[in-house]
Amino acid sequence: MARLSSPARLNGLTFTIIVLISREKMKPTVMLVLLILLAVAGLSEAQVKNSILDWTNSIKSILPSLSRPANHSRIFYAVMFDAGSTGTRIHVYTFIQSDSEKLPVLDNEMFHSIKPGLSAYADSPEMAGHTVRMLLKVAKKTVPRLEWKRTPVVLRATAGLRLLTTEKAQTLLGQVQHVFDESPFLVPDNSVSIMNGTSEGILAWISVNFLTGHLNAQTKKTVGILDLGGGSTQITFLPKLRKTIESVPVDNYIARFDIFNSTFELYTHSYLGNGLMAARLATLGALGAEGLEWRVFKSSCLPKKFRDEWSFGGLTYHVSGDTDGYSGYKLCYQEVLKVVKGIIHQPYELKDSNVFYAFSYYFDRAVDAGLIDGVHGGMLEVRDFKKKAKEVCCKMAKNPLITPFLCMDMTYITCLLRDGFGFKESTMLQLTKKVNNVEASWALGAMLDHFHNLKIH
Repeated sequence: MARLSSPARLNGLTFTIIVLISREKMKPTVMLVLLILLAVAGLSEAQVKNSILDWTNSIKSILPSLSRPANHSRIFYAVMFDAGSTGTRIHVYTFIQSDSEKLPVLDNEMFHSIKPGLSAYADSPEMAGHTVRMLLKVAKKTVPRLEWKRTPVVLRATAGLRLLTTEKAQTLLGQVQHVFDESPFLVPDNSVSIMNGTSEGILAWISVNFLTGHLNAQTKKTVGILDLGGGSTQITFLPKLRKTIESVPVDNYIARFDIFNSTFELYTHSYLGNGLMAARLATLGALGAEGLEWRVFKSSCLPKKFRDEWSFGGLTYHVSGDTDGYSGYKLCYQEVLKVVKGIIHQPYELKDSNVFYAFSYYFDRAVDAGLIDGVHGGMLEVRDFKKKAKEVCCKMAKNPLITPFLCMDMTYITCLLRDGFGFKESTMLQLTKKVNNVEASWALGAMLDHFHNLKIH
């Protein structure tokens, strides 16, 4: 048998091996066999390092990593970008798949967001690419390097880009596609696109019901969702009464998706222009207006002495209270009612049919108004929004600069729930930002759809 030249030689070789054991987390018995083989071959220390690294890289493709569960479940990652009207968010998901016939288990989510949304860069599209490039750093820090090339990265844009012209929206998406193509991640076909509002509502419903365990239940006991974004709002639930489906104004209020040989038939609709920020514009009479540089848009929902600039979707508006008139809840309600009445359909069945989870701006403004805790959320009745709206509107003259839009926003939410969707004042809503420590949004549902092809139609 060949012999090592000296104890020092052995120590140096052993040190190299120990460092690489720590780095690669190999079993000592495996390393002992490798050590003997390399010693027999009489390789130099540099050759030993290269041999071990080459060997470990190749062996990883056939052996499970030690971080995986003992039952050899597969750990995989996915990156979803939510390009909303007021911000761009990245969700980096870690899944565990133990059975290909079942939905995976969500092990972890890394979430980060940047404001403003991509639509704010309609006239400087290179900034959209810069935003996505910055957020991709989060993915690189979260996903192990060896998993990058098989981790899909997907971006779906919502109402912010749906409100832009087709040319401007496609230019922004082109910038994102370029950033994706030069990244080290897996870029699937159709990785960058604008999502329609119906899919947004369905996928949010899938997200929440996946996180609450209802998708795996044999009984179809599910929860409904209310999502209030900046540009659009969605309502989605599983009806119990056939009349709810039969009484819709048009067919696109009903959608279906297949999973595990079952078909879910949902009531769902997205209202473009009825998100919170778009509703502000409509209430002010500024939606689609021209001459923004010299016009001032007034509302009874704003403090009388308030006057400032406000930006949304890359445009800046001069806004103020009605200095010559009155302000307060009643007048404000009449203004926001025009944004809701005749636009929002009231489902036949809403009274006691479902538990509804409400998130996004429902949650944010309830926190701002002091109705719920900003970490844990809470249960509210619809009448709680009405009561707080009256209180905020009554007091807004005392603190006009702290939250000048809170009266308008709380009144709009009250009107949307009551005169829009037709909820009773006693209806309980679960206000939440996260479900089981995961962001409540459509992003998780979109990723599940990507992996499992839920056949939404």
